[in-house]
Parts: sequence; structure tokens; C-alpha cells
Amino acid sequence: MTGLFRKLKGRGKAKTDSIGEAPTVPMAKKPEIAALSAIETQEKLEYPQFEVGYAQSIGQQRQHNEDALLVINSVLASNGGSIPFGLYIVADGMGGHKQGEIASSLAVRAIASQVVRKVLESLLAPNPEPPEESIQEILENGLQEAHHLIMKEASGSGTTLTAMLVIEKRLTIAHVGDSRAYVIQPGGGVQLLTRDHSLVMRMMELGQLTEEEAAIHPQRNVLYRALGQGDAFTPDITTAPLPDAGYLLMCSDGLWGVVPQNEIVRIINASSSPQIACQRLVQAANDAGGPDNITVILIRLPG
Repeated sequence: MTGLFRKLKGRGKAKTDSIGEAPTVPMAKKPEIAALSAIETQEKLEYPQFEVGYAQSIGQQRQHNEDALLVINSVLASNGGSIPFGLYIVADGMGGHKQGEIASSLAVRAIASQVVRKVLESLLAPNPEPPEESIQEILENGLQEAHHLIMKEASGSGTTLTAMLVIEKRLTIAHVGDSRAYVIQPGGGVQLLTRDHSLVMRMMELGQLTEEEAAIHPQRNVLYRALGQGDAFTPDITTAPLPDAGYLLMCSDGLWGVVPQNEIVRIINASSSPQIACQRLVQAANDAGGPDNITVILIRLPG
């Protein structure tokens, strides 16, 4: 196995404030407010809409935040129909001495630039036409561009990157590293949509480690695939139908590596909105020691 890359980050302590819901102030309902409340209680929206939350923290033991995220959430409604469009990215930089934050930022911008120019602009053209390249090709080209930019601008660093692109009822995921994407089903079931490109995951796949052993393995932060490494790589890119209901969750290992999966699901289901859920998830990771930067994006599907 070649190209092993350890996620090295700065050390130190940073205090984060606890996060909670803002208090509500009782108000007399004016007629227009009452009408708005009636609209809000309707079971079905005329056009499906995604509700998105996101949050980030430096954690409790890092000097720099080397994570980056991007959220583009939109819908084009016209001629009696609608086209939902969403681009969501999480990147976890590595390398220390601010190089990791440069790598993650370069990667997010490179992917977003490709998608906006080649996909979103084509959807918004007066006479929309499909892009010349497939969605998967566009995402792979963005990843390769990010890979070369990092090697040029932040040599010696690297980053994970997990991107979700939603167009109408299709979901495409591009993935390198060990940030993660999940589907959380309405009944509470969880499906991991990505595969960690880590040494311990590979050892688990070969039957050399159990999940419990991997969680405490001294090389659990070692990746064999990341953007910015010298080796050529092939990203994981998949396209599938968008789930009808539930949530899409994206996060860096600062969340999933610290907060148990069942607790993540409990927090999401107990929260009044994706934004509140994201804030509570970040707080849970910090309460557990916050050993790493924490980034989370949560999309509530309209079903």
C-alpha cells in the first residue's frame, strides 16, 4: 500500500461557547401572521424544497480550523414545474501550519467552480441544454483540478473532500478521504454512502481489524487516498435516485469519530430544524473533548 498520508494538525486549546435554541418571545398574531401559520402547517408544498443547516467549530484542541464547507441550495420554479439544485461540500484539510486550511479551501473552490460553470449556468441559460460532459465527469475533473492546485499552491498538505450534487431527483456523490455522507431514513435507519479511504478501514475490509479495534488503532488517522498527494488517484463517484424522505448528513471525522452514530441520529430527530441539529451535533463533539475540527451539513428532504 503506497501513498499513506497522516492527518497532521496544530495543537492547542480553544474554548467554544455552548449552543442552544434562542428563546421565543410571545406575540399577538396579526392576520397576516395567522395566514402564514396556516401555510406553514400544510402537509405538502407545491414545489419540493430542501431545508439545510450547517455548523463548524475549531474544536477544543486545535489552533487552526483546517475544515472547509460549501452550501449552495436553490430551486428554479417555472412553467408549472421546478428543478431543485443543491451542491454541498465538506473538506478536511491536513498538513498543519495553515497548509491544511489552504488545501481544503482550494479543493472546495475548484469543485464549486466546475459545477457552477458547467452545470448551474447551463440550467439557467435561456435555452437550457445538458452539459457536454456527464455530471460524473464534471465532478471528477473538478477533483483532479483541486489535486493539482494543492500540489502547486500548498505542497506537502492535502485534504479529504466529499461532495453531494442534487439535480431534480438524482444524487451524485464524489468522495476522497474519510469525511462521510449518510442517509438517515424517516424510521431512524442509517446508511453510510461513502467508504473511508483509511488504513484501518482497509484492514477491516481484509478482516485484520474489528470495528472496535479500528476505533482505537494508533494509525486510525492515516489515509491512503487524499487530494494533494503525489500519487495519481481515482475518486469514488456514484449517482443514484434521491431518497424520498429523511435526511442527508455530511460531516468530517471531527463529528463521526467522536459522537456515536446512535447519538447523532437521536440529536437530529430531537431537533426542530436542520440548523438547530447541526449546532447541537457540533456541541456534542466539543462536549466529548473536541479533539479535531468539526464540520457538519444536514439536508432535510421534502418527503
